[in-house]
Amino acid sequence: MASGEEGQVLADNQVSYIGHDCTEIPTSLGRKYGHLAKRLDLSFNLLRSVDGLEGFDCLEELILDNNQLGNHVSFPSLPNLHTLTLNKNQLTELESLLDTLASVAPCLEYLSLLGNQACPNELVSMEKDEDDYQRYRYFVLNKLPHLKFLDASKVTRKEREVATARGAFMKIVKPKEMKVAGGPDSSSPDLPYTPLPSVSRDPTNHRGVLGKCRYIYYGKHSEGNRFIRDDQL
Repeated sequence: MASGEEGQVLADNQVSYIGHDCTEIPTSLGRKYGHLAKRLDLSFNLLRSVDGLEGFDCLEELILDNNQLGNHVSFPSLPNLHTLTLNKNQLTELESLLDTLASVAPCLEYLSLLGNQACPNELVSMEKDEDDYQRYRYFVLNKLPHLKFLDASKVTRKEREVATARGAFMKIVKPKEMKVAGGPDSSSPDLPYTPLPSVSRDPTNHRGVLGKCRYIYYGKHSEGNRFIRDDQL
């Protein structure tokens, strides 16, 4: 085992640079170890991009857990990469990431995205259930059909069949935020709220409103009916 400057560690073609709170990959890593490293562990940093991976021509495993990588992360060509973990980052959308990986990492067999909003399970939201997670798996496998493992479980033959047939239609769409009337982004004029119809807002206007009522009241469950006598009807 060899330990270099700035906490760089090289052992058996494995380079570790863990927990240094770096926001970018140090250029020294690629310069010193890029031609040797088959496994690179950059977990527990503050990475917002993976600029600097270009020098790692032989990478087979890349660990990027517990960073700050978002939807715009861009990977260089990684022709030998078979394992990639991106657990606990800031990924909220899948499609662009999967399209990128399909292009730059054609040999990818193991991918893990646990702890990201893009991976809908109970680790990120109690509102998600097993059906949400299974649809996510079908969508990922449709984009990356050569995966053998996704997150913490092996890809089954049935999953692969469903992903091939219908996975493209199982994209999870984020709901659009509703604009609040009178808010800064609202184009509607500020109007005072009233629950009354517009024809009866004028207190001097006593005209009735004629219309059909779709609800018929039978009084079956009214508590007040218990105290009304026949001679009062």
